[in-house]
Amino acid sequence: MGSDRKPIGILRFLGTNCDRDIWKAVQSVGLEPQWLWYQDRFDPEDYSGFVVPGGFSYGDYVRSGALASLAPVLGCLKEANEKGMPILGICNGFQILCESGLLPGALLKNESTRFIDKWVKLKRVNASPYFSSNEEINIPIAHGEGRFYCGESTLKELQDREQIWLRYSDNPNGSVDDIAGILNANKNVAGLMPHPERAMKKWMGTSDGYSFFASLADGGLQ
Repeated sequence: MGSDRKPIGILRFLGTNCDRDIWKAVQSVGLEPQWLWYQDRFDPEDYSGFVVPGGFSYGDYVRSGALASLAPVLGCLKEANEKGMPILGICNGFQILCESGLLPGALLKNESTRFIDKWVKLKRVNASPYFSSNEEINIPIAHGEGRFYCGESTLKELQDREQIWLRYSDNPNGSVDDIAGILNANKNVAGLMPHPERAMKKWMGTSDGYSFFASLADGGLQ
C-alpha cells in the first residue's frame, strides 16, 4: 500500500458486531482501516472511502438502523456522499443507509418472520464502480429484517437507472424483485444484506467476498 493512500473509515455504533471482520477484510487487501465512532465528526477528505458494518446498532430498537441514522457520524457520511466518495453498507449497514436516505427503500422483517442464517447464491445485475464482484456469488446472510421493500415507482427507477446491484438466485426473505443489494443514482453508495467479509478465504467456505474489498485496492480508489 502506498504511503499516500488515505485510510478506509469503518463506522461503529453501539451494537455493531461485524466491525472487526470488516477491519480484517480491509487489511487483507492492503488498505488501512480506521475506526469512526458514532459520535465522531470527521473530514471526508481524510479518507478514501467508508464501510458501515453489520450488527445490531442500538439493539435494533424502533427499526433496524433507525436510531443509528440519526448519529452525528452520519452527517459527515452524507457530506462524503455529496463529494461522490465510495460508501459500502453491509447488513445493518445497508439498513442504516436506507434509514438515512443515502439509499432508497427499506428493509423489513423477513417474510417468514424468522432470523435466517445461511449461504445464498447471488447474481450481479449491474456493476458497482467501487465494489466489484463476480457475476455469480456465494456468500452468507444472517438477518431478521432483510426483506428489501420499495414502492412500484421507486422499483421502476431502480430498474431503469441500473441501480439494482445484486439479486438472490433463490430469494430467502421475500425481498421485492429478489433484490439483495442496490446502488444510489451516482453509483458511489452501495448496500447489500449478505456478508462478503465472511467469505474472504477458501477456508471460510468460499473467497467470493474478497473482490468486494480488493477492487478498492486495485484502482477503485486513488
